[in-house]
Amino acid sequence: MRRAPATALPGPDPVVRHDWETLRSLLPYVWAYKGRVLFALACLIGAKAANVTVPVVFKLLIDGLALTPGQAVIVVPAALLLAYGVLRFSTSLLTELREIVFARVTQQAVQRIALQVFRHLHALSLRFHLERQTGGLTRDIERGTRSIGSLISYTLYSILPTLVEIGLVIGILLMQYDAVFALITLATLTAYITFTVWVTNWRTALRRHANELDSAASARAIDSLLNFETVKYFNNEEYEAHRYDEQLDKWIQAQLKNQYSLSGLNIGQAAIIALGVTAMMWQAATRVASGEMTIGDIVLVNAFLIQLYIPLNFLGVIYRELRQALTDIERMFGLMHENKEIADATDALALPPGPASIRFEAVGFSYDPQRRILSGVDFEIPAGRTVAVVGHSGSGKSTLGRLLFRFYEVQEGAIRVNGHDVRALTQASLRAAIGIVPQDTVLFNDTLFYNIQYGRPDAGRDAVEAAARAAQLDDFIARLPQGFETRVGERGLKLSGGEKQRVAIARALLKNPPILIFDEATSALDSKTEKAIQAQLEQAAEGRTTLVIAHRLSTVMNASEILVLDQGRIVERGTHAGLLARNGEYARMWTLQQQEAAQEPERA
Repeated sequence: MRRAPATALPGPDPVVRHDWETLRSLLPYVWAYKGRVLFALACLIGAKAANVTVPVVFKLLIDGLALTPGQAVIVVPAALLLAYGVLRFSTSLLTELREIVFARVTQQAVQRIALQVFRHLHALSLRFHLERQTGGLTRDIERGTRSIGSLISYTLYSILPTLVEIGLVIGILLMQYDAVFALITLATLTAYITFTVWVTNWRTALRRHANELDSAASARAIDSLLNFETVKYFNNEEYEAHRYDEQLDKWIQAQLKNQYSLSGLNIGQAAIIALGVTAMMWQAATRVASGEMTIGDIVLVNAFLIQLYIPLNFLGVIYRELRQALTDIERMFGLMHENKEIADATDALALPPGPASIRFEAVGFSYDPQRRILSGVDFEIPAGRTVAVVGHSGSGKSTLGRLLFRFYEVQEGAIRVNGHDVRALTQASLRAAIGIVPQDTVLFNDTLFYNIQYGRPDAGRDAVEAAARAAQLDDFIARLPQGFETRVGERGLKLSGGEKQRVAIARALLKNPPILIFDEATSALDSKTEKAIQAQLEQAAEGRTTLVIAHRLSTVMNASEILVLDQGRIVERGTHAGLLARNGEYARMWTLQQQEAAQEPERA
């Protein structure tokens, strides 16, 4: 059987953020609703005060009933019974009020953070997204947003109430009984919390490793499913299943280690609680036997122990869950603090609407310092004119469009639009002024209408249909049973390459920008369709500043100027006729493509 090569975990290792730093990052989202937060805290304290008072009232009842039957009726007033019932009800009422008031805070905090992460990811550079695996990224966000709700709930609903109750119980024990009871309680709590924190901190590394393996397995599965056709082409279903199973096996081993350590933690916690309870009851029983304490006192101490034991045991579980939530959320907060490679300057200007000229001034760029892409590229596209860039694959043609869009920043020279360096313009205004038909068109898994309207979301149906006609899509859509409401599938896989490209053309035409980029806009079309669309592209380019990036020279014959790019440098420039007359690189490319075109009917 073929063995899958070792695969690195998705993306770079996350920055391990300190827990307090994570909590500080979360606090502003919660404190935005401080009125609700303060009311919830008041309900919390009131509920715990009522809960702790219940055993005190119960002690008084027991002591009263321990008297002779005749005296009990006199000593035990009806007020104690009424107070007992009111306190019981108040505990539940205040707890529910707290949850009702705070529920909106939790959900809206999660919503705001998820939205901010989503916006931040869209603001990050193309380089970041090319280096990440989508599956791992989405899993990090999913776990992070889910854990935010858990983190808030654990803190307000479990940790704070337990700490308040512990404080109240220790205070009552100190005031009413020998200090030894408070000391035993405090020692038990200290030992329990110290042990829980120490073991849980050790387990956090195991949890983090399991999360990384989970993200890696998810990324591998999604990557395989996104490339479904390629898997089928090469009959590699079992190969992909083996790779996925290999990653799942690593995740299972990590989960088993996690479970073994959890069992050890639970046993240790139970031993500490058992020792504390035994010591407390021994002290209480000894004092009752000597007459220092009443039956009601031992009932009170026992009730306090039960009240402490339940939340204290729960506190151990909550602390583990809290640490796990912090571990889950740290990757998402790491994404929120991922530095934007491309950011607007503080004094960035909005590009004014209207015609636009473009100037590349000695532009140099490389994705990798060891591989130069562009060197000293210098040309101008006057407003309303068309300039074409041609060259062999890998010559740097498409990089020009990416730099103009500011997906990357130029490293040498400058790109100017209407005389403004694009780095001095807001990204939103710059990109609003540019429409593009990319070489590789990826569509949303929605309807044809939605994908065309995406060029201008506020456009009406008439405008969308007009753009579809201009892109020669109307006949194709008319043949579809559902017409414009036909769903195009994941990444548009239900459409052919030519159909997807025509949708992209319609989308760009609908946007109606002053600047157009055609990046191999007809590369996936047959000759007949290409000629039909070429006329529409030329019509769309009229009055607009247009950059045509092409491999087929037949699509750029009418350009105002043609630039020949070779290994990132402009080696020739001129009109179609002028370049043919020079008998240089452009002429050789033209001759070769004409020969290939002549041979196509013979091959057919």
